[in-house]
Order: sequence, then C-alpha cells, then structure tokens
Amino acid sequence: MYMSIYPINVGSVVLWGFVASVVVTIIMQASQGFGITRMSLPFMLGTIFSANRDRCQIIGFFVHLLVGWFLSFIYAAAFESWQWATWWLGMAIGLVHGAFALTMVIPVLPHIHPRMASEHEGPTVTRMLEPPGFLALNYGQRTPIVAVVAHLSFGAILGSFYRVISG
Repeated sequence: MYMSIYPINVGSVVLWGFVASVVVTIIMQASQGFGITRMSLPFMLGTIFSANRDRCQIIGFFVHLLVGWFLSFIYAAAFESWQWATWWLGMAIGLVHGAFALTMVIPVLPHIHPRMASEHEGPTVTRMLEPPGFLALNYGQRTPIVAVVAHLSFGAILGSFYRVISG
C-alpha cells in the first residue's frame, strides 16, 4: 500500500489561518452587533471555561482563534493532497465545514457545555445559556446564513492565499 505524507506550508497556514479566523470572528460578531444573529461564538466558547462574562469573551476569542488555526491545517492538508489551492476550492471546503459545524458540532454543545441548557431540560442556576437548537436557529433565523457566509469566507481566504508546496 502506497502512503504519502504531504508537507504543509506551515508559515502560510499560520499567517492565513490567523487572518481567516479573525475574519470569521469579525463576521460573526458584527452580525450579532447588527442584530442579524444573537449567537456570539467567543461568548459561547468562553463560557465553557469561565462564568465571568467579561473574561469569557477574551477566552472565547482565543479558543476560536486556536480552533481556526487547527482547522487551517486540515484545509492545508486538503490543498496539498490535491496539489492546488483556489478561492473556490477553499469555499467548497468552507461550505462543508460550515454545514458540519451547524449540523454536528453546534447541536452537541448542550451536552458538553457546563453552562448551556439543553432542548430537553430547561435552564438551571448554572445552565443559563440558551441551547442553539437545529442549525443554531434558536439564535435567530439568519444565524445559519451568517455561519455559512463566515465559513465560506474562511475557505476563500485560505484557498486564495495558501501556497501549496510543490512536490
């Protein structure tokens, strides 16, 4: 069986993964600020680690940034395996990434988040965050659209600027 390990352009992933993660966070936070969605990923992620509302925003931002960097390596591995990267290829991966986040990751949060109520059990003294619901629709009808646009942007940035290592 032939198995190949593709080298990844780490410098490109670190730089453009950071930029893409920041852009996703800006899109999501601006959408919340403009009332398009009620979902705040930094708040949602930060409250996993802290009950302090001020501290959780900062923690959540860095957690989201680190998750974005990690996912950038997965995008880079795909680009390297195909030996090319384009904005539209990045957007295609971003579409799958966004769909996966909305249908698989977000619905699991109430089961692992120490401060989030579930669909089956309402809020308690410690579980005060509203559960996201199917496609995060509990945070607004436009939330899935915002999430998909943010992930399409993430993929477009990585696909546009990531440099494949010739091999």
